[in-house]
Amino acid sequence: MRTTFDFSPLWRSTIGFDHLADLLDSSLRHSADDNYPPYNVERCGEDAYRISLAVAGFGMDDITVTAERDTLIIEGKKPDAEQREYLYHGIAARPFRRVFNLADYVQVKQASFKDGLLIVDLVREVPDAMKPRRIPIGNAGASHQIEQKAA
Repeated sequence: MRTTFDFSPLWRSTIGFDHLADLLDSSLRHSADDNYPPYNVERCGEDAYRISLAVAGFGMDDITVTAERDTLIIEGKKPDAEQREYLYHGIAARPFRRVFNLADYVQVKQASFKDGLLIVDLVREVPDAMKPRRIPIGNAGASHQIEQKAA
């Protein structure tokens, strides 16, 4: 059963949050059947994350990792190989595409391949200009004197 949500009431009371509604909308459209390859998302620290994908049967040359503005795309495709006669084929090697939406200021630090796992390390680096800063509270008399001198 699929339901659709109307986000139009949000537009009346919020400004600049349109990308949030788009994220919600796209996540609702995401198919629950798309579970290949399996993956984990870990929090490794306050501002550090790790995505691990189980990519058995793929090599480093078969996988591409692309970081765009706020999206991480991981794609895998095996080159066409010789036909084999399998008695049982349990290791899936079909092409895949995984898309992860990244929060603001989350950057991909590195990607590595170990023991059949693709490991992507991410870190959130908030620029100093965007970090909260304390505003000193001045004396009301001092600001009033500045206004009088300017006039």
